[in-house]
This record gives sequence, C-alpha cells and structure tokens, in this order.
Amino acid sequence: MGGFFSSIFSSLFGTREMRILILGLDGAGKTTILYRLQVGEVITTIPTVGFNVETVTHKNLKFQVWDLGGQTSIRPYWRCYYSSTDAVIYVVDSCNRDRIGISKSELVAMLEEEELRKSILVVFANKQDMEQAMTPSEMANSLGLPALKDQKWQIFKTSATKGTGLYEAMEWLVETLKSRQ
Repeated sequence: MGGFFSSIFSSLFGTREMRILILGLDGAGKTTILYRLQVGEVITTIPTVGFNVETVTHKNLKFQVWDLGGQTSIRPYWRCYYSSTDAVIYVVDSCNRDRIGISKSELVAMLEEEELRKSILVVFANKQDMEQAMTPSEMANSLGLPALKDQKWQIFKTSATKGTGLYEAMEWLVETLKSRQ
C-alpha cells in the first residue's frame, strides 16, 4: 500500500519533497504551527534562534518545512533559504495590531525576491481563538494582499493552539501545488 502512495506522489511531484518556508515575525506562532502539523499536538516551544526543519506529511505528500526565526536580527537571513521554495506559509499574529505594518513590510520585501516569484503564498491569520483578533479580511487588506496580482495566495483563519484552520490551509496548499504541476 505504501508503494502505491509513493508512486502517486512520484507521478504528481517527481521524487523530491516539496519545500515550504514558515516565515513571520517573532511570536506569531510559526514553531507551534510546525509541530502541530507534524505531530498533531501543541509542543511547548521557545523562541526560534536560527531555524527548525522537519518533514511534514499531509495526504501522503511529503513537505520539507523550514521554520525560520522571526526576530529582527534574524529576518535578513531569510533570503538565504528562498532557493527552490515551493510555498511560503506566512504567519501573522492576528491580535498584534501594533506590528501589522512591520509584518506587511517584511512580506512585501520577501515577495520582491526573484527566487520566490513562483512560490505559492499561504497566510495564516493566527491566534483567531483570541477575542481581539483581526478578521482575515481585515488582515488581508492590512498586509496588502489584494494588490498581489502575480502571486498565487490565500489567507486562512487559524489557531495553532487549537488546530483550527490548519487542515483547511494544508488542503488548499496541496491542491494548489497539484494544479501547478
């Protein structure tokens, strides 16, 4: 049975794993999302200094997922990881209205990079379980997403701690990657 799925995987994507970057400002929930996707539960984490890399399987497809630290001092190094990236999951803290401008400027700068021009963008409007969270449409507008004409993107209402929206986002990502092949 495993051979059957690996042959489907190979016919859809070749033999390589899909490469995904999880980016966003510090404290947005990137590492919590990574481990929620990988092991299906919340793992206690500390701020990421550098990166975490894990293999995540969703619907029998393997993704090599790179979770990069979001502190100001680490963000300039994100570009070192852009090569061969199939998709970017950009995580934004929906409750942190004070930093939405910084989040937008980092996103815009990232999307201007040639190596990411063909990457799919999935925005996680994270921490939606909190009362003061911005709506996904409010976040999309604040991040300037409607202005993206040449980038395939989608925003999802998520809660890393509750697991809300993560499955739907991964479903969309898998289908979008398949249709691109």
